[in-house]
Amino acid sequence: MRVQVTLQCTESGDRNYITTKNKRNHPERLELKKYSPRLKKHTLHRETK
Repeated sequence: MRVQVTLQCTESGDRNYITTKNKRNHPERLELKKYSPRLKKHTLHRETK
């Protein structure tokens, strides 16, 4: 039931991280604050298809 999702930076548009999530418990899109190497700061990353 766990699926791989890609996290994309909302400011630079880079796809920096791949993680997993449980679709049954969290059907909505994942949003995490992660480090963006290009911007050299923590930014909001959202799940993409």
